[in-house]
Amino acid sequence: MRVFTRVTVIVLDGAGVGALPDAAQYGDEGSDTLGNIARQVPLRIPALRALGLGSVAALGGGRTPPRGAYGRMAEASPGKDSVTGHWEMMGIVLDRPFPTFPAGFPPDRIAELERRIGRGTLGNVVASGTEIIDRLGPAHMQSGKPIVYTSADSVFQIAAHEQVIPVPELYRICTAAFDLFARGLGVGRVIARPFIGTPGAFTRTANRHDYALEPTGATLLDRLTDRGIPVVAIGKIRDLFAGRGISRALGIASDADGMDAIDRTMADTPSGLIFANLVDCDTVYGHRNDVAGYAANLERFDVWLARLLPALGADDLLVVTADHGNDPTTPSTDHSREYVPILLAGARVRGGVDIGTRSTFADLGQTLAGNFGVEPLAHGSSVLARFVGEGRVEHP
Repeated sequence: MRVFTRVTVIVLDGAGVGALPDAAQYGDEGSDTLGNIARQVPLRIPALRALGLGSVAALGGGRTPPRGAYGRMAEASPGKDSVTGHWEMMGIVLDRPFPTFPAGFPPDRIAELERRIGRGTLGNVVASGTEIIDRLGPAHMQSGKPIVYTSADSVFQIAAHEQVIPVPELYRICTAAFDLFARGLGVGRVIARPFIGTPGAFTRTANRHDYALEPTGATLLDRLTDRGIPVVAIGKIRDLFAGRGISRALGIASDADGMDAIDRTMADTPSGLIFANLVDCDTVYGHRNDVAGYAANLERFDVWLARLLPALGADDLLVVTADHGNDPTTPSTDHSREYVPILLAGARVRGGVDIGTRSTFADLGQTLAGNFGVEPLAHGSSVLARFVGEGRVEHP
């Protein structure tokens, strides 16, 4: 018998809460996304504090007695990218990281890509996405050559102006790149990065699309859909799992759009798993080292969360977590190797329960597998019994 009929998991992309013990191996010693932001900007996030975020992140301003269950999770898999983080949440722990290419991709592979797509490319460097389109965008518009770049993560990114290379053609190019670099070299994702505008005023559009490798084992999503339990993916969740284990998917253009999508989905999906990724803290603010923008975005989410919490049904479980860090206060513009929060709310969640520091993100997936009564996952331990209790939790 399910304790919670419906579970909504919201991933605040890039919302880390402190460096993992091995962070120095990734160049991330001292990273603390939410803590370092709070040291520069007083964060007005009463709903998140009420769920226990102040107990797992150094937010300052005093500690609110937690009314939800709370803890933090360490990433057992090597790496610090979205695919690794989301896969681990759903039960897959990798034994080796996806490959990265700090010196660019092999020239012979780039040449083969150019042959397949019938045009040359620009870049093939490690770069920030906004910086490289500012730098190479004018040459791209003159030549029609797409911009290829990567980061500290295992990604092959292709940027193109929508008026130079239409979005469907960019997707075709990405499909060719996926065959060569994901299937061929094991790169975790190929990402289409369309943009618009004029030199000096380029803007990336909502037509981003991620092409990810299929999960290497059974995930919670597979377990649920195999049993006929609905799984609704919001944001880039569908792309991160290559569409597998998804009953229905909703694309979004921003966090605001994503929060609206969660509201609509909760209104028409009475049971199952709603799995949402809100990407703006990472993509719009973390990668651009925009501390004030990150803080303001987190506060906007908190205002929405405060409205959502009292509307949760008697059989609802809400989980707020993250997939990695992205500390905008450090010189790096890349993801950071950090703990992530896990905050749990619902009428049957015992308030003030500390579930501790979990040794793997997979504890989340195993907990939800136990709740839905599906076959256990290969990794993780359930903490369901630790936070389930009677009585409605009060929320601000």
